[in-house]
Amino acid sequence: MKIGHFKTGTVTGTGAALNVELGFVPARVEIINETDPGFYVWTDTMADGEMQKTIGDGTTTFPTTGGISAYAGTVNGNSAGFTIGADTDMNADDDVLHYTAFGKP
Repeated sequence: MKIGHFKTGTVTGTGAALNVELGFVPARVEIINETDPGFYVWTDTMADGEMQKTIGDGTTTFPTTGGISAYAGTVNGNSAGFTIGADTDMNADDDVLHYTAFGKP
């Protein structure tokens, strides 16, 4: 994949779906949960809400709901970006989430 856009940041988990504004639609999103150790990956070849999920004990699963989704245009006043779903391992209230998003040129 040729990378045209790249953005990193940190957000605080809410326990509910939360939008992350990037200004572009990502082709790949990686999230590291610092509070409840885990690593989460979504690519644009996956359906919205899917992800690869690796939690602190090393278990890897592929949930099909509650994961990561891209959004285009404006959603609730936010420009293009992605949504962090309500998966309780990935996005619990007050979890510190570090993300990296890659977009196509």
